[in-house]
Amino acid sequence: MDMDKLIEALRVKIVEILNLPDVTPADIPLDGQLVGGELGIDSIDVLEMVIMIEKDYGVVIDNKELGAKVFASLRTLAAYIQEKSPGLAN
Repeated sequence: MDMDKLIEALRVKIVEILNLPDVTPADIPLDGQLVGGELGIDSIDVLEMVIMIEKDYGVVIDNKELGAKVFASLRTLAAYIQEKSPGLAN
C-alpha cells in the first residue's frame, strides 16, 4: 500500500473509531498535531487508535515514549505503520 492510500485509510479509521464530533477525514491534517490539538484527540482516543493499529496492521505501540513519537502527526503515524507492518512491506 502506498503512503497516500495508507494516510487516507487512517483518516477514515480515526474518524470512525473516535466518533469525533464534526470532524471529517479531510479535517485531519497531515502534519498538524494529532493528539491534544484542535481535533480534540485525548489519551483515551490514543488507546483506541493503538488497538486499531495492532488489529488492522499488526503493529504494536507498547510504550508511552514511542506512542508520543508515533502519534505526533498523521504523517509520523503512517510512516511508522508502513515501516513496521508485516502486511505493508514495500
